[in-house]
Amino acid sequence: MVLGHAHRRLSLNSARSSTDETVGDVVTREDETVIDSEQGSMLMHIISQLRPGADLSRVTLPTFILEPRSMLERITNFMAHPDTLLPMTKIEDPVQRFVAVVKFYLSGWHIKPPGVKKPLNPILGEIFTCYWDYPDKTRGYYIAEQTSHHPPKSSYFFMAPEHHIRIDGTLKPRSKFLGNSAASMMEGIAVMRFTNTGERFFVTQPNMYARGILFGKMKYELGDHSYVRCPESGLVADLEFKTKGYFGGTYNAIGGYIKDTKTDKNLFELSGLWNEEMWIKDLTTGKKELLFDASRAKETPPKARPLEEQDERESQKLWHNVTDAIKRRDQEAATDEKSRIEDMQREEAAMRVNHEIEWNPQLFRRVHGGHGGTEEGEEDLDWIINAKVDGKTPADQIKQILQIAAILPGQTPKRQFSIPSRNNSLERIPTHHSVNHNPGHPPPHPDHQQEPQLHQQQQTFGDLIDLSDPEPKPAEAPRPAEAPRPVEVELPKPQSSPSIDDDLMKGIPASKLLHSSANSGKPSTTKETLRRIDSETGNEFHDAHS
Repeated sequence: MVLGHAHRRLSLNSARSSTDETVGDVVTREDETVIDSEQGSMLMHIISQLRPGADLSRVTLPTFILEPRSMLERITNFMAHPDTLLPMTKIEDPVQRFVAVVKFYLSGWHIKPPGVKKPLNPILGEIFTCYWDYPDKTRGYYIAEQTSHHPPKSSYFFMAPEHHIRIDGTLKPRSKFLGNSAASMMEGIAVMRFTNTGERFFVTQPNMYARGILFGKMKYELGDHSYVRCPESGLVADLEFKTKGYFGGTYNAIGGYIKDTKTDKNLFELSGLWNEEMWIKDLTTGKKELLFDASRAKETPPKARPLEEQDERESQKLWHNVTDAIKRRDQEAATDEKSRIEDMQREEAAMRVNHEIEWNPQLFRRVHGGHGGTEEGEEDLDWIINAKVDGKTPADQIKQILQIAAILPGQTPKRQFSIPSRNNSLERIPTHHSVNHNPGHPPPHPDHQQEPQLHQQQQTFGDLIDLSDPEPKPAEAPRPAEAPRPVEVELPKPQSSPSIDDDLMKGIPASKLLHSSANSGKPSTTKETLRRIDSETGNEFHDAHS
């Protein structure tokens, strides 16, 4: 689970100046990135336009610091240790079961590429699905979608039905420039559920820091507090990821306690290094034992369908040319292919604004939080999978999961609606370079700004800003109230009348229109009402409204 934080205390060392790299400590090579003079000049050109505290989410970063996979795929790092994941629900003692959850949570941080690398930012509506084949012939299933672009939100769902484990999460990274450091503040939460015990585990994650981005060697660190909390048992783990201090300390250290909030008593103490050995001490008996050895652990990466079976909006196919170029170290090709995808996203955003089209996720819906809501207490998730996975048996649950999206090779979800073929692709999207040299290319609308989710105007810095999703046009004068919308009924031979102009239909992919709705308040006039029906329960799924 690449998770997030809701409310956390900052580590005393996390706000330190990052000019203190390598003082009094030996830095591990796998956490370092040494850049050449040309790459250093490029970074200096970008960073020189920023001020401390600036938001980096709109800055186009050079491709040599990018990890060749999307954030939606990187989240799977935390499901990559079946040996810590699968036994949890079989433990009878609730305290030891909670300790196993903490062990599982700490087991995934060591999985990362060498050096300092940032995953690709998913585009709005991007989807990634995968699965794991476990030694006991069971499987784990994963579905993720980018549910917001500004601010970025990556929502995901994981389930291992035979092992009674389900995880729902939304990751909301927020990047900041801190001088010689860049920070990714990992907001959001994940909720892990044990369906056999009825327990929920609310999990957050530490912040991430890239040190030495202006001078010195670039160094990756985790910092600040994260939490694992089970409201049913009253147990809480307060985990501190310690950044290295100026005069002392070490890299990659952790510390913390497991506490019983019902008795206000600390039960266990945690210590060690998140990339090496981690220890747990029973404060009642004084016994200390190894919790997890990351240096000897071997992760199990997930499996995904072949590229030829994936849709254009699925992560591995969408970014294939970019990731292939990054692996070849062809920075020019990687930058050009990345620009094509970003330009496509801008064009789609501009069309939605001009035609008052509201975008909605395809696979996730808004959380029903608040008093009496079905997800009361889980409001920080924001989005949750838009399907019921409540079968009486694991086989029934697997069937429900596979109806949500294609996960397995050769699979076609048995939906009761079809998505028309897409009538645009990356081939028709020009790059920034071609736009600047093509007088016939229509300029962006002058009123285009950022998405309405942002309540504060972002500062721009030259031409390095990613202005992906503009705001809708300023509100016009109120219109006269419309007559009540008539009740929608099925007719033997429904009449067809155009409701969206031809330019809109040509410009926006059909699968995007399926999950969009006009804001004009006009009744639907499409030939057939598109509906999604759960074949098991008969319940209709409704798209979430942003």
